Amino acid sequence: MSENIVGAAQRLVVKVGSSLVTDDGRGLDHAAVARWAGEIAELTRMGKAVVLVSSGAIAEGIRRLGWSRRPHAIHEQQAAAAVGQMGLVEAWERAFAAHGLRTAQILLTHEDLADRRRYLNARSTLATLLELGVIPVINENDTVTTDEIRLGDNDTLGALVTNLIDADALVLLTDQAGLYTADPRSDPQATLVHSAQSGDPALEAMAGGAGSAIARGGMLTKVLAARRAARSGASTVIASGREPDVLTRLAAGEAIGTRLHAERGTLAARKQWLADHVRLAGSLSLDAGAVRALVHEGKSLLAIGVTSIRGDFERGEIVGCLGPDGREFARGLVNYGAQDAARIVGRPSSEIEAILGYVDEPELIHRSNLVLL
Repeated sequence: MSENIVGAAQRLVVKVGSSLVTDDGRGLDHAAVARWAGEIAELTRMGKAVVLVSSGAIAEGIRRLGWSRRPHAIHEQQAAAAVGQMGLVEAWERAFAAHGLRTAQILLTHEDLADRRRYLNARSTLATLLELGVIPVINENDTVTTDEIRLGDNDTLGALVTNLIDADALVLLTDQAGLYTADPRSDPQATLVHSAQSGDPALEAMAGGAGSAIARGGMLTKVLAARRAARSGASTVIASGREPDVLTRLAAGEAIGTRLHAERGTLAARKQWLADHVRLAGSLSLDAGAVRALVHEGKSLLAIGVTSIRGDFERGEIVGCLGPDGREFARGLVNYGAQDAARIVGRPSSEIEAILGYVDEPELIHRSNLVLL
């Protein structure tokens, strides 16, 4: 396991938070954008392929529209994003052009990643852009998102893109030095976590809530993003974007911020797609025996091991599997819609035809369509 996560990476995703590209939320800081473009250009000169996830569209839109604060109404936020996205893309294009680099804009929603065909298309497009030496600039498509299809924050988006392109590393740049054992703003005894394993439950307990009024994410979203990125074998660095030349120093092996290492191998592509869903169609609560069969015996999920269901899902949609403690530990493509699933819950597979009048499959979720989290 290399401690130099960025230096060892050939393909990486860099997420730059709102506070690092805006002037305290009052529109884009073009000098800051130019600095980041220079650092990323240096990474490309090292032979690294870089995807940039950039915040700042809504903040720039707020400035251009002359508003004093971020609006609460979703349609006003979408309007600000539409206006601000023009300036954000223009700023990045100009900044990278100064280093002889071309850019491309990619706007994504959860629906783009939840649909298998669109997921694969986005993956192919990004791979082609990287092969062409283009810097993809990615943001959530705030102009069309609703609560149902919103990814929620650019930390999550960064992790999803990391998995999408099989990146080696995710770099989350923020206005904090990294992850602390407690909130350093309220606990003077808090210390910086220099290195840990992604997915360690203790990290979530350490992470605080959201920060500024402009940004949507907080340290917790970064810890959860690191856990998500680890599913495709990518390690994560959480570091302060206030550090001079932070990306090139990280690539040189300097220990800056918090390094969260992936501790398991890459999931197969189809199961990675299943794991990457942010929103699920419903959930199935399982008894202890069913959990054991899935986790330790590698078996499919049978109706007899399910105690209850939630949601109005259809056959073929993705549902979560909850253990007796209520925590999601797996998810997969369900073979029966919610109404039929409710009728066969707790019953053996041999009785499905007598209950429903038909049998699609003997299991609720086949092992090949199920992924453990």
